[in-house]
Amino acid sequence: MEDLIIRVNKIEELQTINDTAALDKLFQKAKVVLVGGGAVTLVRVQPTGEEYKFEEFTTLTDLEEYKKNVYKYLK
Repeated sequence: MEDLIIRVNKIEELQTINDTAALDKLFQKAKVVLVGGGAVTLVRVQPTGEEYKFEEFTTLTDLEEYKKNVYKYLK
């Protein structure tokens, strides 16, 4: 299974517009990658366009903890 890169800038955008459907879809895709033996990497895109990797998940537990933090402030 190919690894998945999630750009947190996109997650923050989806949080801002309260698009839980898109977030659900993204997290479901991440779950499939992890179950398939891949890894999920979080990166932040800098204003210069450079990507900064700051987190990598290899377990469903880690992904669920991150997901809880993402959904914590949504209505």
